Amino acid sequence: MARTLTIPRRFRGPDDSGNGGWTAGALAALLPAAEVVEVTLRRPPPLDRPLAVQTDESGLRLLDGADVVAQAAPVEESLIAVPPVSLAEATAAAASYPGLRAHPFPGCFACGPARPEDPADPDAGLRIFPGQTQSDPVRVAAPWTPAAAEVALAWAALDCVGGWAGDLVERPMVLGRITARLLALPEPGQPHVVVGEARGVDGRKVATASSLYGVAGRLIGVAAHVWIRVDPASFGIGGSSESRSSA
Repeated sequence: MARTLTIPRRFRGPDDSGNGGWTAGALAALLPAAEVVEVTLRRPPPLDRPLAVQTDESGLRLLDGADVVAQAAPVEESLIAVPPVSLAEATAAAASYPGLRAHPFPGCFACGPARPEDPADPDAGLRIFPGQTQSDPVRVAAPWTPAAAEVALAWAALDCVGGWAGDLVERPMVLGRITARLLALPEPGQPHVVVGEARGVDGRKVATASSLYGVAGRLIGVAAHVWIRVDPASFGIGGSSESRSSA
């Protein structure tokens, strides 16, 4: 039987397409034997309709008709973790989250401030709000208490923190590629810390990395990203979080 993957609207990033981290994680979860998985997003993932999952010689392809939405493949890559910060420092950093003042995608599942604060709300997001750390101005960090132990949620948590390390306000970007390794699943109801850092700019491409730490500083997951700078007008980007969320 042919496999399909549907991205519910709850897991959107921009208003009309899937959150890159959640989409990548949902596809990576279909390669359970792989330790490190690289997912390349070829186009904005469409919402609320079945997308075909096709096996090829390198891994998996996610298809919207004949169009390739994403490709996932196991890779042999040594991912370098971003050093941790304490929960207290991550909580303090979140208070300076720039996305509270201006956000290109305020409804984003991972980092959108326009999402409901009540985790029981059917449209709830992760509300991970990375801000600059005091111990190292290159790093950003935020606390996160997961509601469930799911691969796609862990990948989503590892996603946008990288974008904010690369400065999403000054450089509107979308995720082009994420390579991640999960050492464990997040523990529901327990405080975690997400950290990210920038690792270089090459034209329209921005390289970043992120790590997820759990109880007692245990490393849960590590990721590397390539972000693609976009024309704000092509995504309807503009204005503050408040103005966008009320539109």
